[in-house]
Amino acid sequence: MAQFRSKPFGVTKNGEKVNEYIMSNPGGLAVSVLNYGCVIKNIFVPTKHGPVDVVVGHDTFADYENDFNSSSSTCCGAFVGRYANRIENAEFSVGGRKYQLEPNNGKNHLHGTFPRKIYDVKAFGDTLLLETESPAGEDGFPGNLKISVRYILTEDNALRMDYRVSSDADTILNLTNHTYFNLDGGGDVLNQKLRIYASRYLEGNNETCPTGSILPVDNTPMDFRAGKVIGRDIDTGFAQTTMVGGGYDHCFVIDRGRGASQSLCAWASSDKTGISMKVYTTQPGVQLYTANFLQDCPSPGKGGVPMQKYGGFALETQHFPCSPSHPEFPSTVLRAGKVFRANTTLRFFTGKQCGKL
Repeated sequence: MAQFRSKPFGVTKNGEKVNEYIMSNPGGLAVSVLNYGCVIKNIFVPTKHGPVDVVVGHDTFADYENDFNSSSSTCCGAFVGRYANRIENAEFSVGGRKYQLEPNNGKNHLHGTFPRKIYDVKAFGDTLLLETESPAGEDGFPGNLKISVRYILTEDNALRMDYRVSSDADTILNLTNHTYFNLDGGGDVLNQKLRIYASRYLEGNNETCPTGSILPVDNTPMDFRAGKVIGRDIDTGFAQTTMVGGGYDHCFVIDRGRGASQSLCAWASSDKTGISMKVYTTQPGVQLYTANFLQDCPSPGKGGVPMQKYGGFALETQHFPCSPSHPEFPSTVLRAGKVFRANTTLRFFTGKQCGKL
């Protein structure tokens, strides 16, 4: 069974106390979580050479707060919403009414305020439960939300993230976790291997919003089905990668087996540390972001080292970006009185435990 301990981590500019909660299991996996933004601050994976922290982030709360309140926020490790990813033109309609949001990413709306909220925390068994509410009108969205995030640490070195949200009015919702991983424990991720179980991806425009076209990955740099090092095709002149800073910032449509609930969507590994990570989810898509602009982060990374381009990769399991603009996409409407549920599991292996990618 997981063990828990907590310690103070800082105070927000509004005077709210921030705590760090450390979960560890008998297998040697240790996960550090903040009650600010449900941030996953550290994941220490045991290896024969000692534990390796595979999460990109900051050492101090002041650095997180400075980062998350900047125009170039990384959302490092945070639980993201009300709408993860983009809403085109920062507007949507639900129930016959049009809503205007803050255009915080050019003319579009990106991610929202959940990364900057303080959550109530309970620890029991193998579970860390974080809860809060989002009042109607927050970020411009309708509906009073009740939000529950569970981080569950298993004995076989997996971290499961369960989301449960209810609303008292029709609204839209898209949730993800925005952890940047670096399985080497530092440096760039270009030589780390990645496999994505997706035959199709969403074509993006020059604002990283889907055009509506869902294209095959065949014979393009978007093809990760057989696994390859992340840097192999990252900047080859392919229009889709060039226009997002010479890298990936795209949503892949997960190949899902018939009747499957939680599907394997990605598998990453490092030859340097021997660490592998498999990602499973109930969500329909996974956004691969290769930290193309991480160097713009106003706060230093861990150890005071400046953040760097390609310093991590994010695998954001989610519904599709800009879904309100594309009724052919899976719906992100949450009806009044209904409950949204989703989960994602990160399973870690070392050495030969995971097999060969």
